Amino acid sequence: MDDPQHNLLPAISRVLVVDDEAHIVQVVALKLRNAGLDVVTAFDGEEALAILRAAQQDSAFDLVLTDLQMPGMNGLELAQALASDAQFSEIPVLLLTARGHLLHEGEARSGNIVGLMHKPFSPRALLAEVVAILAARAANRKRGAA
Repeated sequence: MDDPQHNLLPAISRVLVVDDEAHIVQVVALKLRNAGLDVVTAFDGEEALAILRAAQQDSAFDLVLTDLQMPGMNGLELAQALASDAQFSEIPVLLLTARGHLLHEGEARSGNIVGLMHKPFSPRALLAEVVAILAARAANRKRGAA
């Protein structure tokens, strides 16, 4: 594991990376895998939902990292679909988007969206954001179990 941030990750965390640009998926997946995360990839919102629905409870996802602008179901629609389904409503969503695209306040609250990163992004900054989100999720789970 080539990144010191991997020591901050909760035990095995599973991330679904969704983007219609194959090179973005490859870069993000490689960075996250090198940090010790279990990464599954999809190339659009419909494929992501199918993967989530097919996952067993013991292999549930801890984070969905998705592009905002994709053909078919975009990242915002995916986040909203997850939020409206009790099985997935607790999964945080980190959106990736082209520079200059902003979410309206209501959009950001409509689907467990915990962050927005602009492309091009630094893989190191992306990993730092993912680590922070996963650590917060693990802490919330621990508080809820106590």
